[in-house]
Amino acid sequence: MERVDRLERLTDLVLVLLRGPRPKSLREIAEEVPGYPPPGEARRQAFERDKRTLRQEGIAVVAEPIDGPEQVGYRIRPEEFYLPDLDLAPDEQAALNLAVAAVHFEDPSGQDALWRLGVGGPHAPRPLAALPSLPALPLLFDALRARAVVRFTYRGARRAVAPAQLRFRHGWWYLVGTDLDRRALRIFRVDRMDGPVEREAPGSAEGRGGEPVTSGSVRAGGPWPAAAADTEAVVAEVLVDAVVADVARNQVGDGALAERRPDGSVVLRLEVATVEALRAWVFEFGPHAEVLGPPDVRQEVVRWLEQVAASAP
Repeated sequence: MERVDRLERLTDLVLVLLRGPRPKSLREIAEEVPGYPPPGEARRQAFERDKRTLRQEGIAVVAEPIDGPEQVGYRIRPEEFYLPDLDLAPDEQAALNLAVAAVHFEDPSGQDALWRLGVGGPHAPRPLAALPSLPALPLLFDALRARAVVRFTYRGARRAVAPAQLRFRHGWWYLVGTDLDRRALRIFRVDRMDGPVEREAPGSAEGRGGEPVTSGSVRAGGPWPAAAADTEAVVAEVLVDAVVADVARNQVGDGALAERRPDGSVVLRLEVATVEALRAWVFEFGPHAEVLGPPDVRQEVVRWLEQVAASAP
């Protein structure tokens, strides 16, 4: 049998899987796509490798039940493969070119997307800035689109998160979402995720906290117990930087907003039962939150940090 280049075989496979109204069995696929081995395990393994490659490139090969001895057929749904005709006017095409030229990922994905839309060309303007690209980002963006739970290791612990947003602030990518074990909104720096990120089935985040973070998406009142009737509440001011400002404000309610600064950071005025409760909440945000006052509360937090640092190995 004449040897067929694998890239050519993959191209033919895409065309065959897009064609026709029904899924095709592996036997039918091998009859139409040159280059597959004779019937047997080698053919199955070659097809599984090709299918895995297509899925890694973002082409959804779906398996569906069919009649016949093989029982499973495969196809690519055209509506999930082809981009719709956007019917862009010339000024709209120019605006897209400017948007991609201004900022894009370190890889050429933005320009590739324009070419697929029939917009732009090799003489497009040079970018003004490039966003860092991380291996986990495509999967995280896909999980947001599919409203799917993601699982990863962070600070040595496994996390299951219903994603709400991906944000880029101050040179870093952040995932904002509901930690399903802790039942609270959390923020994770993407470059600090250890190992691969796993995505559950599409829709698995529905109703589990993966809703967009808005001013009303989290119950106000603060993630701490209220002070008892015979206990004087602790009132403190906390500076939260822009990357986590929306999440923090959503957790404590808009009524806690004391100041909004030009760089996007906010000062929150909080009433809590104890300094320990405040401290535990502030430290969830890592370096993005700072207790400003009053002086005795800030000093107590600083003292505790110094003790922790002194006891570290």
